[in-house]
Amino acid sequence: MEQAQHLERKLVAILAADVVGYSRLMGLDETGTLSRLKALRRELIEPSIEGYHGRIVKLMGDGALVAFESVVDAVACAVEIQRVTAQQNLGLPEDIQLVFRIGINLGDVIIDKDDFYGDGVNIAARLEGLSDPGGIIISGTAYDQAHNKLGLTFKSLGERRLKNIPERVRAYRVLLEQTAGANKSRSRRWPVIGATVLVLTLIAGIAVMLWPQAIALLPGHGSPPVGSSLGKPSIAVLPFTDLSEKAGQDYFAEGLADDLITDLSKISGLLVIARNSAFSFNDRSLDIGKIAEQLNVRYVVEGSVRREGDAVRINVQLIDAKTGSNIWAERYDRDYSKIFALQDEVIGRIVEALSVRLTEGEKDQINRLPTRNLEAYDFYTRAEQKAYAVDFTSLGEALSLYKKAIKLDPVFADAYSGYARATVDVLGFDFQTVMLSAVARQRAYEAAGRALELNPQSSRAYAVLGILQMLDGEIDQALASVKKAVGLDPNGAQAELNLAIVLTYAGQNPEALAAMGRVLQLDPKPRAQVFDYYGFVLYMNHQYEKALQALSEVPSEERSDIGLETLAMANARLGRMAEAHDAAAAILNKVPEQNLAAYRVVYAHHRREEDLDHRLDALRAAGIPERSFDFRGRAQDRLDASAIRALTGDRTWVGRQHNGATFVMELSADGDFALSSQSSIISGAVSVDGNLFCTQSTATLLGRKFCAPVYRNPQGSSETQDEYVWPDSVSVWYFSSR
Repeated sequence: MEQAQHLERKLVAILAADVVGYSRLMGLDETGTLSRLKALRRELIEPSIEGYHGRIVKLMGDGALVAFESVVDAVACAVEIQRVTAQQNLGLPEDIQLVFRIGINLGDVIIDKDDFYGDGVNIAARLEGLSDPGGIIISGTAYDQAHNKLGLTFKSLGERRLKNIPERVRAYRVLLEQTAGANKSRSRRWPVIGATVLVLTLIAGIAVMLWPQAIALLPGHGSPPVGSSLGKPSIAVLPFTDLSEKAGQDYFAEGLADDLITDLSKISGLLVIARNSAFSFNDRSLDIGKIAEQLNVRYVVEGSVRREGDAVRINVQLIDAKTGSNIWAERYDRDYSKIFALQDEVIGRIVEALSVRLTEGEKDQINRLPTRNLEAYDFYTRAEQKAYAVDFTSLGEALSLYKKAIKLDPVFADAYSGYARATVDVLGFDFQTVMLSAVARQRAYEAAGRALELNPQSSRAYAVLGILQMLDGEIDQALASVKKAVGLDPNGAQAELNLAIVLTYAGQNPEALAAMGRVLQLDPKPRAQVFDYYGFVLYMNHQYEKALQALSEVPSEERSDIGLETLAMANARLGRMAEAHDAAAAILNKVPEQNLAAYRVVYAHHRREEDLDHRLDALRAAGIPERSFDFRGRAQDRLDASAIRALTGDRTWVGRQHNGATFVMELSADGDFALSSQSSIISGAVSVDGNLFCTQSTATLLGRKFCAPVYRNPQGSSETQDEYVWPDSVSVWYFSSR
C-alpha cells in the first residue's frame, strides 16, 4: 500500500540515447573512451538538456533517459546534441568518434520516486534502436506535437512493429542532413530571404573591414576631432598587447580593452570610438598620431597585459595625440580577483584626466559589478571574443561559453545579453546547423528578457529586443527599445545602427539617415555591410547618387544582399538601366528563385506601404520578376476560391517542380500540410484567402504567410501529373490532386 502511494502517471516526452559501438570503443581504449564521454556529457550535452528544461532520469554507462515537459523542447534538444557532437568529431579519427542514436516518444509513464517505467519509456528506447548513427527517430505522438513548430524536416517511416510493444507505432526520421546542407543550395530550399537576414546581421559586432577612403563619407571630414564641436573629448581604446608567456591568453587582453570601451561608452560627456574601428589597429604598423587621425580622435588609450596564473600586470597610458605626450601612465600589479576594481580605477583616471563629470546614473552603471564569479567572467570574456568573429564555428563556441558563464552565475546579466546577441546572429545568418531558426528566435527573446530582469539598464539587451520586435511588426515597441538602448549607451555604434534600422522600417527616413551619420562618426572604419546599409538608408531618403557613392566603398565580392538590391534600385531610379539590370542579374544569379512576391512578404514589417512600394517598384524596373522564375499565368486559367478549395482538404498533390524534381504534398482537412521534395520536407498550415492559396511554415519567410494564385495548366494532364500550376515563393509547382 505504501509502495502504491509513490507511483503516479504522467504524460512526458522521453528522450532515449546511447553511444554507437560503445563496447568496441571501450575495448580499444577504455580510459580514453570513458574520459571523452564524460567530458562530452559535462561540457555539451548536460548544458543542452538543462537549456531545454530537461531532466536526466537515468544514466546507463553509454546511454541516458531524459524527461521533458515539452515535445518541442525534447526534439530541439536532440537536434542540438547531435549537431554539437558532430562538431566535436570533426578532425577525429573515425575509430574514436563518439556517435549517438536518439529516440523520442510522447507517452504515459509510471513515475516511481526518481525513475520512469512503462511503454512510454520502452517506445523511446525501441525507436532509438531504429535510428541511424548520428540520427533521431521520433514517434507519431511526438511528431504530431512538434512537426510544424521547429522548421525541421521529417521523413515518415510508416508504422513499425517494436519489440514487446503490442500496437504498431508510427515513426519519423528527423532529416538532419537536409537542414545542415541547406546553405549549400539556396535555390533548392525554402529560405529566409537573404536581404532580411542582413537586417538581423547588422546588429552584430563582426570582423572589421578597412577602407581608407571611407573617411570621405563622414560628415565634417577634415574637421577637428569628433566631439570637439560638442565640447566632448574624443577617445579611442586600442586593443591591449598580450605579453603573457602562456599561449591562449589573448582573449583576456582583448576583453580588458573591450570592457573599457563598453564602460567609457556609457559616459555622455565623452565620444568613444567603437570596438570595430579601434580594434582594426591590432597590428601597430602606424604611430599613435596616424591612428588618431584615421579615427578622428584627440585621445588614445593603449596598454599591455601580462597574466601568469592569478597575477596580472597591466600597463596603461592615456595619450594626447595632438601633442604626442602622455597625459598619464600607470603600471598595475594586481591579483586577478581584483580585476573589476582595477577597471574602475583606470576609468576613473581617464575621466579625471579629461575633466569629465559623470551623472549619478553613469556612476551606478560603471560601478555595477558584472559578476562575483571570476570563472564565469572568464568564460564570458572568451565568448565575447568568439562572438565577434561571426562564423559557424565561432558562434557555436560563443553560445556554449555564454551558457557556461550563465550556469556558473545564473544572475550574470551581461552573459544573457551576449547570448541574446549571438543567438540573433545565428538567426540572421541562418546558421541552422548551430541552432534551428524557430529555437533561435525564442531563445533570443528569452535571453534578452532575462538580461533586462537582472539589469534594466542593459543597452545590448534593448538593442536585440528592438530588432526582434521590429520583425514581429511591433514598430512602436521596437522604437522604444532601440531608443532606450541608445540612451543607455550614448557612444554605442551598434545601438545607433539598430536605431537606424528600426527608424527605416518605421518610415522615419530622415531620422534614420541622421542615425547612420552618428554610426559612421562612432565607427569610422566599419565592416562592409554597414556601408551597404548606409547606401540603403540614403536610397530610402531618395538620395540615389549618394547611395551609389556609399556602395562604391564595398568590394564587389563582399557586397551583401541588401547592397545588391540597393545597387539595382538606385540605378533604376537614376535611369541607368544597364547597371540596374546587371545588379538584378547578380541577385538572380545568387538566388535564382528570387521574386517580388517573396520580397513583399519578408519586408512586410515596413510600417508605410509607400516605403515598401518604393523598393519593389525599383526592383521591378531593374528586372526582378513578379513570381519565381518569372512564371506568368494566363487570367483565363486562374482558379477561383471554390476551385482551389476543391483541390484541398484530405488531398494529395503529386507532381514536379520548375527544375523537374518530383514532390508530394499532403493536405489535411484540418488545414495542415507536409511537402516532401528531393531537397527537403516542409510542414505548416494552409488556407484559401480570396482567390489565393496560402501556406505558412516556421521554416520559411520568417514564419509569415505566403499567398499565390493557382492556375490550370492547358498543356497538362492527369497522366503526366501536371494539371495545375502553383507559383510560390521559391519555385513553380506543376501537379495533379488526388
